[in-house]
Amino acid sequence: MPKRIVVDIETIGKEFDSFDEITKEYLLKFAESDEEIQAVKEGMGFSPLTGEIVAIGMLNPETDKGVVYYRSPDTPQEDLEEEGIEYTADTEEGILTRFWDTVRHYDQFITFNGRSFDAPFLLIRSAFHKIKPTKDLMPNRYNLSHADLLDLLTFYGAVRRKFSLHMWCRAFGIKSPKEEGVTGYEVSDLFKQGQYLDIAKYCVGDLYATKDLFNYWNDYVKFRPHS
Repeated sequence: MPKRIVVDIETIGKEFDSFDEITKEYLLKFAESDEEIQAVKEGMGFSPLTGEIVAIGMLNPETDKGVVYYRSPDTPQEDLEEEGIEYTADTEEGILTRFWDTVRHYDQFITFNGRSFDAPFLLIRSAFHKIKPTKDLMPNRYNLSHADLLDLLTFYGAVRRKFSLHMWCRAFGIKSPKEEGVTGYEVSDLFKQGQYLDIAKYCVGDLYATKDLFNYWNDYVKFRPHS
């Protein structure tokens, strides 16, 4: 059996006014109303060019032990362990370095929407800090060394309608982390409020949900020919 690791990241957008005028003009190129301008500013965390990583969670699905490397820029944090999960605070450069040091030991990388979001974000933000990858996070789409559940559950695009992690979990009776009252859209506000550990713990919920969804796909959706 391959050594597997479930991965999820949390991101925030940079302050809009931190960009130069040419960049701001480009970002607002198609925004006409006040609502559209606000939507652009609130969506900065969706791209590694306009956002940053604030937490990287990793979970071993066989042992249920894991780690969250997270940012805590103005509040020193002691390392913490709760229910098999270690929490370690560092800078963005530091958490990315720790991520690559860890992920290189695993054969299979499990995500939800990781090919479109997590993996590119990790690679580009690492390049920003001149950190070289230790693992190919974007192999051939059909190579299960990166098992992206959104790809697998939509049969590599054969099903055009895509749904969120929450909806897939609800469909299969899996506990969704969104039921705890926090969503990814609130991460930026939590970061501004200095609730860094809360972000890290929210990330853990996504890890467990992704693990359970992978197991469900593996047991009931993945085709195995009869011997």
